[in-house]
Amino acid sequence: MEYFINCNTSSLAVYTGPMDQQKAVHLYRRLGFSASLDTINNAATQSASNLVDALVDEALNTPATTAPTWADWNRSNYPEDSDAARQLQNTQRQEWYLAYAKNMLSNNLKERMSFFWSNHFVTEIDIYECNSFLYHYTNCLQRNALGNFKTFVEEIGLTNAMLYYLDGVYNNGNNPNENYARELYELFTLGEGNNYTEEDIIDTARALTGYVERGEIGCEPVQFDVTKYDAGSKTIFGQTDTFDYQGVIDNLFAQRSNEIAEFICRKLYEFFVHPDSRDDANNAQTIIDGMAATFIAESFEIAPVLRQLFKSQHFFDDEAVGVIIKSPYDLYFNLYNEINFTVTDTNINEAINYTSLLGQTLFDPFDVAGWQRDRSWINTNFMIGRWLTVETILQGFYDSDPEQFRTYGIQAADPGGATTNDPAAVATAIINKILPKGLLTQADYDTAIGIFRGPYEDNGVYEDDPSGTFSWNMMLPDSPTQVYLLLQHLGRQPEFQLK
Repeated sequence: MEYFINCNTSSLAVYTGPMDQQKAVHLYRRLGFSASLDTINNAATQSASNLVDALVDEALNTPATTAPTWADWNRSNYPEDSDAARQLQNTQRQEWYLAYAKNMLSNNLKERMSFFWSNHFVTEIDIYECNSFLYHYTNCLQRNALGNFKTFVEEIGLTNAMLYYLDGVYNNGNNPNENYARELYELFTLGEGNNYTEEDIIDTARALTGYVERGEIGCEPVQFDVTKYDAGSKTIFGQTDTFDYQGVIDNLFAQRSNEIAEFICRKLYEFFVHPDSRDDANNAQTIIDGMAATFIAESFEIAPVLRQLFKSQHFFDDEAVGVIIKSPYDLYFNLYNEINFTVTDTNINEAINYTSLLGQTLFDPFDVAGWQRDRSWINTNFMIGRWLTVETILQGFYDSDPEQFRTYGIQAADPGGATTNDPAAVATAIINKILPKGLLTQADYDTAIGIFRGPYEDNGVYEDDPSGTFSWNMMLPDSPTQVYLLLQHLGRQPEFQLK
């Protein structure tokens, strides 16, 4: 049972109402890893439809990460000494993680989608352990992230990372391995038990045989060996033919298009809108059916489905805001983007390391089903880890440049950049910009505002005069500390864990 019941009854009709800051930041938190105050303020002046089109178009036109020098290396390119080779491999891998994570931080929907697909078409770097395979797998995710899903399925199954991870390289004609065939249907296209049989899996495995030539050096691209391919007759989904790899994909999309569309659109819905899509009290199924109809009508192009969903009244409904628990990457990268401080490679590597501690290791989910999201991110150990790491990150920013906190507080309180002399107003503005729906009760607000007031009240700067105005303002020496302490407090609140 999910923590939030899905009470969203809005439709897929285009949202034509006004954009405001809450709706704009909702869009950026879901389509990417949030955005700066300036970006949100600009977005709030646009129509939802135009903004969504601009973000989807940007994603479609953003190139994949530049290939590293080692993109096509095999084992012969590394030192003969195993320790030196391992050290170089680790260095390359960390460089790639950093490059990819920097794109996640800045590329909005493009990298949000490639990261989404990495948790759908799952592989684990610890299993195949070839950096060149990692690059080409990532490149496949990025190139196809908003493209044609059928093409995506065709390409991802022949990446070396996938062939090794799901045992395709051991799928010989005289001894078929069913691992990839099973996951192709169960996890990648149809869903568990959804209109396929064990016999379908067995004959699909036979059709996928032959991609077994692994070379002798190590980390070489897998080649097709026709002598290891089962050319016999197979029956899959009631169709009998001498299916090969391409034939399997063509038959799958011809015979099970409705199942594919519903399965993928449900997964997109649960990722971008609400984790609860099966409660009869809401109309999530109607939304998913509408998305699936578009998916099929558009020949399995992903972008039109995303445009339809993100422009909809359903997506912008208040019931869709603040109902998804942040993943570890959301936790850190949303914070980086929203406070818009100077983020260095050290900060990004820090986030990469922290996400691993919280159960989300880049390109290394714990099994083929991937990270399960939502409630799985919240338990006693993970919650404490989330609090402490956010506090450490904020402390690092404060130690390096406390003036960033003053700047953020001024921008949050007044987009024009003017100072304000009302501490409660500044604190409330920060709260409502960092948290998707603010704090739950007025008592919670009072506590947070009290923490914000603390430093200058302790120093005796704050005074009431007979007119009821305040002598305090954001240019006083303690204001960076006030913003810092408030952000530290908010990082521990339940509402901060949501997007």
